[in-house]
Amino acid sequence: MPILHQFNHIFAITTILAALDAWNIGANDVATAFASSVSSRSLTLKQAMLLASVCEFTGSVTVGNRVTEMVRNKILAPHDFDDAPAVLLLAMMCTIMASSIFLTFATRRGMPVSPAHTLVGGLIGVATASIGFSKVNWGWSGVTKVVTAWIISPVFAGILGAALFFFTKITVLCRPDAVKRAFYSIPLYTFMTFGALAMMMVWESVRRPAISPTVVLTAVFSAGLGGVLIEGIFVMPYLWVRVMRNDWTLKWYHVFQGPFLFRREPPPPTTHGVIRPQIKNFYKGHLTPEELAYVRASEKLLESVQTSDEKPPCTEDDEKPILPYPLQSPTKSTRRRDSDCSSIIPPRPEGPRKSWAVIRWKITRFLLRGVEKDVIGVQKSSAIMNWDIADMHSRAPRYDNRAEYMYSTLQVITAAAASFIHGANDVSNAIAPFSLAFEVWSEGHVVTTNRVPIWMLCFGGGTIVLGLLTYGYHVMRTLGNRLTLMSPSRGFCVELATAITVLLATVLRLPVSTTQCITGATVGVGLANGDWRSINVKLVGEIYMGWSVTAPLTGLIAWGLMAMLLNTPSWPAP
Repeated sequence: MPILHQFNHIFAITTILAALDAWNIGANDVATAFASSVSSRSLTLKQAMLLASVCEFTGSVTVGNRVTEMVRNKILAPHDFDDAPAVLLLAMMCTIMASSIFLTFATRRGMPVSPAHTLVGGLIGVATASIGFSKVNWGWSGVTKVVTAWIISPVFAGILGAALFFFTKITVLCRPDAVKRAFYSIPLYTFMTFGALAMMMVWESVRRPAISPTVVLTAVFSAGLGGVLIEGIFVMPYLWVRVMRNDWTLKWYHVFQGPFLFRREPPPPTTHGVIRPQIKNFYKGHLTPEELAYVRASEKLLESVQTSDEKPPCTEDDEKPILPYPLQSPTKSTRRRDSDCSSIIPPRPEGPRKSWAVIRWKITRFLLRGVEKDVIGVQKSSAIMNWDIADMHSRAPRYDNRAEYMYSTLQVITAAAASFIHGANDVSNAIAPFSLAFEVWSEGHVVTTNRVPIWMLCFGGGTIVLGLLTYGYHVMRTLGNRLTLMSPSRGFCVELATAITVLLATVLRLPVSTTQCITGATVGVGLANGDWRSINVKLVGEIYMGWSVTAPLTGLIAWGLMAMLLNTPSWPAP
């Protein structure tokens, strides 16, 4: 039985709020991380949800404890509450409540904010209201170090993303033999991705002040070479046969045949001379500068004809002509149809409402509501962010779709790595204060522990996944193609740069913002296009503005809650 049983209601509220906070992290931060994968068409929304669910949960459970310890002990000192452990329990409840309130508001409005900012702001607020402003660890080991990481991480991710894409562009994409160069670059990037993951796992598993460079290098090279070997045996033969030989009969499960695919007979000729598309058009729906100029000239001509004195008779439906998409600003009803995504939802089966087929259809639509959204279609809308999205997309160079397809396979690997590392880093934002509250409630005093219970990491990781599956699409459609034009090569560089940045932060036990890293990397990749107008500057400004107010507003909310509850007549004196 818990020692502080008289505060069971506070711990119960804390548990519910921790679940809400983790749900918001999944719906906001994880969705931000996967916006590039979905926007570039490397992964469908359902595939991204499945991959993120597995990798996020695994990263949270296996590596999440490392950053959790930093947040629990470095912003404020729990032992400052030794004389009043119940106040620490209340402080953790107010911290999570303030964070969940702000994140719920931001997620509902589709604002990509940072859960790390809300956590630190909440901790500062409750500390100020309870033990005093001076008790907050403002030094380099505490708040200063965290805030500095927030400033440096998007800049570092942006520089790294720009360097990766610029290198890929000049050495691969802009070359006449871009397809072959993209194929032969797969081992290099695979080695980098698997090596980065191995480095983080070594730092987590080895609990010594200093790790031997031999151990690190052995792990990095072993994992990197292992990843390259798997790619070389299974993925690269599949890509060669599908892309270089144009084998349109190849199915996804043929990848398991490995090198035996080279013995595959040439595909039969298509009937009636019809060419079956083998590689998807990753730039579908995005106009080139010439196409955009032609369409807008036609639009102006159409408007001039309609505003002339001699108007032809027209019906009510013809009064507002349909302009070439994506130039027409969607009406409220159009945006509603886009959000409902009726085009990708299977039609309602025929029959009465109580028939099993209709009931099953309704249940499936309810359960899959979060994964049946047309994210790419909504991202093309210019009205929501009041920005010329079509012009922004037209300024980004187009590359061979076959070369882009090579990088779509790499993006699946980097998306999985980024998701794993994100789970390792961001589970602390919900679990750190909750685990501290549990210890105080169950033990009756402030204790110092080195590990967070595995069930808490499972609780946080599972709730994060639930948030992504149910509401992640809402924030996901705000980023991606609305920030800059995404393609597999660009998305791959964004995710690899983000993964490396968050990896370094996890090793250093810094609760950095994945949103900041992914946004910084996306801006860097967009600038590497060679035209700053290929970036949605207004959206970047709004995101940075949101970051700047997140911690202060959350801190004020937490401070107000803590001060109000501590001064209620029913609260026991310390």
